[in-house]
Amino acid sequence: MPGGRLTQQERQQIALGLADSLPYAEIARRLDRPTSTVTREVLRNGGPNAYRADLAHRATEHRARRRAPATARAAESAPQPHGRDAEAVAEYAETFTTVLMASGLNKMSARVLTCLFMTDTGSLTASDLAQRLQVSPASISKAIAFLESQSLVRRERDERRRDRYLVDNELFYQATIASARANDQVVATARQGVAVLGPQTPAGARLENIARFLDFMSESITRAAEQARDVLHTGPVGPSGDSAR
Repeated sequence: MPGGRLTQQERQQIALGLADSLPYAEIARRLDRPTSTVTREVLRNGGPNAYRADLAHRATEHRARRRAPATARAAESAPQPHGRDAEAVAEYAETFTTVLMASGLNKMSARVLTCLFMTDTGSLTASDLAQRLQVSPASISKAIAFLESQSLVRRERDERRRDRYLVDNELFYQATIASARANDQVVATARQGVAVLGPQTPAGARLENIARFLDFMSESITRAAEQARDVLHTGPVGPSGDSAR
C-alpha cells in the first residue's frame, strides 16, 4: 500500500465514492490505500454525509502545520516497547480515536480512552496521560470525569497514593449492562405513555411497539453479555497460538 498523506485528487475520489454509496473498503481498493486510511479520513472530516474533498484537504493541511512540532516531540520522548513501529502505532491511535469520536465521544475523551486501551499495563496516572497526549492536566481531568460517568474507566490508588485510571477486563461488560439498564428506563416510560394516550390509539400502539422492541433487545443484550463475559478475560496469545486465561 502506498504511504504518505492523501492527495487532493484522492480526496475527490473518496467524495465520488461516497456519493455513489460505495463502502469504505471498495473506495480504499480503488485508491490502493488501506481501508483504515479512508475510514479515518471520512470520519474526521464530517462523516459520509457531510464529507467535502476541498474542505477536508484544507483542514488536514492546517492540522499538520499545527501539530508537527508536538508530534515530533512526542515521538522522541515515547520509545515503543516490544519492537513496535512508532509510526504505525501513532497512525493506529489516530484511527482508533477517530472511530471512538464517531461513536459519540468528544475528542479529548476519545484520545484518553485510546491511550489507556493501548498501554500494556491498562492504567496510567493523570500526569502520564497529560505527558503522552501533550495536553494540560485540566483537560485530562475533564475527560476522565466524563469517562467515569459513562463507566468507561475506573480509578484506583497505587502504593504511592496516586490516582491511576484504568480500563480492565470488565469494561465492556459493565458498559453493555449499563446500556441495557438505560433501555429499561425508556421501556418503562414508553409504557406510561401507552396508559396516558390509550392502547387503542395509533400513538399508544407506537409506544407499546417501541417498549416491546427495546424490552426484547435489553433482555437479549444482557443475556449475550453474560454468556460472552469470559471472553473479556482471555489473555495474550502465546507462541503456540494458545490464549492464557
